[in-house]
Amino acid sequence: MELVRELSDYRQLKAEIENLKKEKRAVILAHYYQRPEIQDIADFVGDSLDLARRATEVEADIIVFCGVHFMGETAKILNPDKKVLLPEPKAGCAMADMATKKEVLKLKEKYPNAWVVSYVNTTAEVKTVSDVCCTSANAVKIIEKVPSEEVIFVPDKGLAYHVSKKVKGKRIIPFEGFCPDHYLFTEGMLETLKQRYPDAPVGVHPETPPSVQDRADFVGSTSQLLKWATDPSLEAREIIVITEIGLKYQMEKKNPNRKYIFPTPEEGVGYLLCSQMKAITLEKVYETLKEEKNEIELPQEIVKKAKKPIELMLEWST
Repeated sequence: MELVRELSDYRQLKAEIENLKKEKRAVILAHYYQRPEIQDIADFVGDSLDLARRATEVEADIIVFCGVHFMGETAKILNPDKKVLLPEPKAGCAMADMATKKEVLKLKEKYPNAWVVSYVNTTAEVKTVSDVCCTSANAVKIIEKVPSEEVIFVPDKGLAYHVSKKVKGKRIIPFEGFCPDHYLFTEGMLETLKQRYPDAPVGVHPETPPSVQDRADFVGSTSQLLKWATDPSLEAREIIVITEIGLKYQMEKKNPNRKYIFPTPEEGVGYLLCSQMKAITLEKVYETLKEEKNEIELPQEIVKKAKKPIELMLEWST
């Protein structure tokens, strides 16, 4: 009876959210790392680049952003006249918080001829002193277009390493930031999975340590990993995927005929799980939309300055 009641409540909650979306002319955007039930109610699910693009296209009065704080800020920067709501206002990103405007300005003083390329995983304030933004999906393409030989890359040293291997003729100056969740995964953990699944190709996110990237068959963003791992032409029944476990849900939906091996305690290597992303629940989405609370608000001056590097990224990504 308890399970029946839980399923009934779940369906009712989804129905209530759908009604509120229509009533309030709202859309829900969700990152791949969100809980499956959050991905199911979203109007669009994607990675940071996909979501940034979609945020410029939505015809709605309210955007409910199911992601972490810097993502909600980006949506607000691109839609200053819309109400952007974050179901869990405390959902942050440790990597984004590692870089500050003051530290970036110090690097600019040290390397005056360098362009500042900031990963979208940065605060709005850091974006105000950046020349262009990027995501893990377009970082290589963006940096290839930068008209300077020196590039200050903020804040992810893992992605900076990936870019430095792909882009020739540029000096990448990495900031010493990193994703604590992806950096917990070690070369030894990967070896454990490779021994257990010797025939499985390995795909990893570029936020992982260099030693992990170097042992992978494929390195790519969440959207790129999704496309690679579910490609029917890839001759593999089992695939090792090293990124946040939320992506597994979309992989199994897109191509259920494969086994996707993610880091889990069952595999003997522990979860690669972002607790901040998982902090958003259906209940929080419902309450936030119903009460129109947890609004992202930014000073107009920050919006104006931060918008330029984001728009240049979108322009260079086309």
